[in-house]
Amino acid sequence: MAEQPAAARNRIRAGRLLALLGGVALSFAFAPFGQWWLALAAPAVLMALWARSARPGEGAWLGFCFGLGLYASGTWWLYISIRIIGQAPVVVALLVMLALVLIMAAYQALLGYLVCRWLRPGSLGGRLLWVPAAWVLVEWWRGWFLTGFPWLSLGYSQTDTWLAGLAPVGGVPLTSFSLLAGAGALLVLAQERGAARAVALVALVLPWTSGLALRGVEWTHPAGEARSVAILQGAIPQDMKWQVSNSRNILDTYERLHRDALGADLIVWPESALPDVANRFSSYIANVWSAAGNRGSHVLMGVMRVEVGETEGEDRYYNSILGLGAGDPAFYDKRQLVPFGEFFPVPGFVRRWLRLMNLPYSDFTVGARHQRLFELAGVQLATSICYEDAYPGLLRRETLASGAMVTVTNDAWFGHSPARYQHLQISRMRALEARRYLVRAANDGVSAVVAPDGRVVARASEYEPQVLRGEFTPREGATPYLATGNLPVLGLALLLVAVPVAGGLRNRRRGAIDRLPRA
Repeated sequence: MAEQPAAARNRIRAGRLLALLGGVALSFAFAPFGQWWLALAAPAVLMALWARSARPGEGAWLGFCFGLGLYASGTWWLYISIRIIGQAPVVVALLVMLALVLIMAAYQALLGYLVCRWLRPGSLGGRLLWVPAAWVLVEWWRGWFLTGFPWLSLGYSQTDTWLAGLAPVGGVPLTSFSLLAGAGALLVLAQERGAARAVALVALVLPWTSGLALRGVEWTHPAGEARSVAILQGAIPQDMKWQVSNSRNILDTYERLHRDALGADLIVWPESALPDVANRFSSYIANVWSAAGNRGSHVLMGVMRVEVGETEGEDRYYNSILGLGAGDPAFYDKRQLVPFGEFFPVPGFVRRWLRLMNLPYSDFTVGARHQRLFELAGVQLATSICYEDAYPGLLRRETLASGAMVTVTNDAWFGHSPARYQHLQISRMRALEARRYLVRAANDGVSAVVAPDGRVVARASEYEPQVLRGEFTPREGATPYLATGNLPVLGLALLLVAVPVAGGLRNRRRGAIDRLPRA
């Protein structure tokens, strides 16, 4: 009798280990590894484990282990920014990383509980519709709740496959749903017979053939002649960026690169290119603007800036983009700040204390929700700063009104790690969704020009100062995704999940009635 519980415990441990390994494997579906097929195989493993587990509690543990593997393996590079560059104590760095991984794994644990409690993961409907729909809803929720962390959403892994053709229709949620339905279909094909296999084959093949067919659809059209662009990549090491002794070298580097770039229709500097707030470099910026104007160039420059308050401690710091064209200078202020990196989610009096303690750059101010587009080089430009391009809902309104997109970033915070390539993949998805060119200026890479079909058509060498030259053509028109956003896919997913939940509630009520004493 003692052997049976022991065998059961061993099966539980083996299942959790397999879920953990499945999460680790999934991280290799994303850039720079590009093993896109793992985005089908790894979820299929987890869905099979859920189908085998009858208890919601065990479903939650399986989901937690899967999330633990995915985020520990896929975001380990946070250690570089926190410990190596940020110089935080090892214990603090590890605790911050652990907290993020545990929070992200908790989302997957919640999904596992819901799947095993309500969604019948072993059924045909569960595998092909209900579990994929719930996964997409949780993935979306994870991307915005408490500022969100949309990194490693499944759909990003498919920028180079036929499924990329679905991005202009339904964005990342539709791409993720297609992958998950395909994962469920693989299980049905392996375990079922007859009509179920035919249905599964359609669910597996239809999204891929649809994506292939849609890849050739333009969705948008050119709105003018091509513009030349020059991207300045200063390659300033992050540990030297704020050293006063290196300030002159940074200014000279960008001045030299800017001089080489003159004559391009648009010159783009990376995020926070200057070694202090822009207010302290008014003469330097004036010279940059004058030199550009003399050669017919317009400039977008990533800067920090300060609006001086009336009293001490009331100054407002912004992570911004400065536009220098034919009219007055204009700013775009970052709207999606990085928690604990660019702001501390603490009460206002604590923020004032941070500023009084000479820690102003640890707490930026959030930019206005809606801001005017830059009109430079004769094109309406939708801009974003670093982490913002992982939030398509935030960018959608401005992107719809734009002719092209520009993002400035500084991924030097993450050293020579996969983070910069994962981030580039996110940028490529934004170009695919909008069917517009995207110009990407990074401090030390990856600086690039991305075409409307997601291809990188110009790319700078990494970790060295240089000017990347390219072209982009302004486009106009709305893809279905730009027109409607996430609402159609998320609405459909919610309806799909409601079907088994409503059925389960109805069965519970019927069972309760059946248990009532008879007269």
